[in-house]
Amino acid sequence: MARNTTVLRACASEPPIDVRVEIDLDAGGRIRQITLDTENDSVELLADSTDTDPASTGWGSFPMAPWAGRIRHGRFSFLGRDVHLDLNHADGTGTGGGPIVPPQPAPAGQLDDDLRRHAIHGTTFSRPWHVAGARTERRVELSCRLDGALGWPYPGVARQVIEVSPTSVDLELSVRADDGVVFPASVGWHPWFAKPDQLVVTPLAMYARDEIGLPTGVLVAPSPPPWDDCFVSYEPVELHYARRLAPVVTVSSVDCDHWVVYDKPVHATCVEPQSGPPDAPNTRPELATSARPVRRTMRISW
Repeated sequence: MARNTTVLRACASEPPIDVRVEIDLDAGGRIRQITLDTENDSVELLADSTDTDPASTGWGSFPMAPWAGRIRHGRFSFLGRDVHLDLNHADGTGTGGGPIVPPQPAPAGQLDDDLRRHAIHGTTFSRPWHVAGARTERRVELSCRLDGALGWPYPGVARQVIEVSPTSVDLELSVRADDGVVFPASVGWHPWFAKPDQLVVTPLAMYARDEIGLPTGVLVAPSPPPWDDCFVSYEPVELHYARRLAPVVTVSSVDCDHWVVYDKPVHATCVEPQSGPPDAPNTRPELATSARPVRRTMRISW
């Protein structure tokens, strides 16, 4: 069955370049590929992948909402309410872990011996997104309901704006609660970039991780790579390549101060700007309401 996709384009005559951004609406509103074309060169910025399963977190560049990363064992408490989310990820079953298909309900009582299972990357990365509002050749706005998946109990909506220019792709992501609702939220993006020859990261600190790899809330000095870690940083991240077209790809954000960097795979490096660390509802909650959505931006430039 054909998938529902949309394509954004931007062109420039000096220097001549054609930028093409393919978005898979059925697979979480994720960017399937960013392609740069000139008369003599063609470059794909995201890692090459034959994986197009909407339930997979291992390809493209997808928005994470209403939480980014893992929620420990799918559990958190908020305003006296204990929330148990369905578990859709198991650590250690592949590169960075793998999906649980279908997701399993979180145990309501005592946790069992398998502590590797979590709720990961929100409710929207594997669901269809819909075009909301006007669409142009360079810009599209998308939306997806937050409730109705993985047992997320708070009604609200995620919105994403994607805009392309000859030198960048700009993204804005927000989660807004329905009227009269408030919930803890975090947002971010998970792009799988083609493996760079050099990665330039200048963090201020990183989160210490516990025995299952989740942040403890304690900040420590950054360790040497390779990483599967969350950093606190206000500086862009640069990916350097030995090529003529787009030799440096820069990921920046004016409002994300948390960055997850995952550079252990041999084929790709993930640079993920986020509003907070993984497990944010338990460690660093930010509240979303109808009047004050949680909103962040990301730019990928070359």
